[in-house]
Amino acid sequence: MSAPTPSAEPRLLLGLTLAGRFCGLPVPCVRDVLRGEAITRVPLAPPGVAGVLNLRGRIVTAVELRSRLGLPAAEPGAARMSIVVEHEGELYSLLADAVREVLPVPPEARAMAPETLGEAWRGHVAAIHQLAEGLLIELDPARLLAFGRDAEAGLA
Repeated sequence: MSAPTPSAEPRLLLGLTLAGRFCGLPVPCVRDVLRGEAITRVPLAPPGVAGVLNLRGRIVTAVELRSRLGLPAAEPGAARMSIVVEHEGELYSLLADAVREVLPVPPEARAMAPETLGEAWRGHVAAIHQLAEGLLIELDPARLLAFGRDAEAGLA
């Protein structure tokens, strides 16, 4: 029996921007995309947690991607987008500057994240994709949402 061959099917990523950087999240984990949701701050929340929002009666933790990736904070009052993802049965809102289109990424465009990425990025990037539009940084939602002991154990 031969070894399984990698899928020739394109990987679908939801494009987004963060401080001018072109990033993407795997489409299968995305549940919703929202604009301008009211976020309530939570006292003593860990760094990177912007607060919580109400999504159709469900409380959802809002995660500030800029903070998780070591980027400067967005300008006060800047329009933001919430990308709702599911992780371990819970919903989370990942805050991005803008959401772009869904991109089919061919397998041959995928490369491992280079060691030269900054430490904050290296722990949260699944891969880098070379596209006609430029480099697309694929973020790993599970790593972005690893707070507490997972992060301390180096799983973030």
